[in-house]
Amino acid sequence: MNTEHPLHDRRAIRADISNNPLNTNPVTNIPRGNIPNTPLASSAIAFLLGSLFTFGIYSSILDLIGGSSIPFVTYQLGLFFASWAFFHWAEFAVTAGWNFEKCSVDSYLLDNGAMYHVSNATAVLEFLVSYYFVPSSKSWSYISQIGIVLILVGQILRSTAMLHASTNFSHTVAFEKRESHRLVTDGVYSWFRHPSYAGFFYWALGTQLLLQNPFTFLVFVIVLWRFFYYRTRAEERALIKFFGNEYVEYRRRVGTKIPFIP
Repeated sequence: MNTEHPLHDRRAIRADISNNPLNTNPVTNIPRGNIPNTPLASSAIAFLLGSLFTFGIYSSILDLIGGSSIPFVTYQLGLFFASWAFFHWAEFAVTAGWNFEKCSVDSYLLDNGAMYHVSNATAVLEFLVSYYFVPSSKSWSYISQIGIVLILVGQILRSTAMLHASTNFSHTVAFEKRESHRLVTDGVYSWFRHPSYAGFFYWALGTQLLLQNPFTFLVFVIVLWRFFYYRTRAEERALIKFFGNEYVEYRRRVGTKIPFIP
């Protein structure tokens, strides 16, 4: 028996494929298009991030118990890979679970501009070069421990902010108010005016303390501070336009908790 769909049925299936719940067609935050916005691409990214996370945790454990045979991969570098992979997976997972209307393959935040990847590659390179020539420069364990604490605090803060804001959160600055858009001032937002920004700021600096990278730590401080300073100024102009005195009063009460960003 021929079970193949007639031609018109195939066309109908293609026309209706956008209704598949596995497809992400965000109403805002339209994908840039550099990465295909398909379930296949998303599953491949999730697999690669999961593999990198597993490699990072595995190599860290081996180094800590003294059984690592992977050259130059210490627990610091392993945890850096693991935290980086988990961060990008969590960005997509939280968006998919609590903000699906804005979810796309770009929610992994991997299409974040070339400089983002250059900065992370530079951090890995600095670690490898300094570890090879001056291994004692990576022996200050308490610095790495502070970095681990900052990574955990930053990750929890950012993910909590995204969860709590739900559909009010956006990876890009919204310059037009939607009907469902409300000002979130409770929960973690009662302590941090921009908790997702503060979370990423401290998470990123924590990764450089983990690696004990003085050069890239300084670069990250300068670049991230400058980025978030101008980002918050642009976003707050829009929020004042949306919510008026309600936001002005909220801004007066709650700080960003990022140094020198009022």
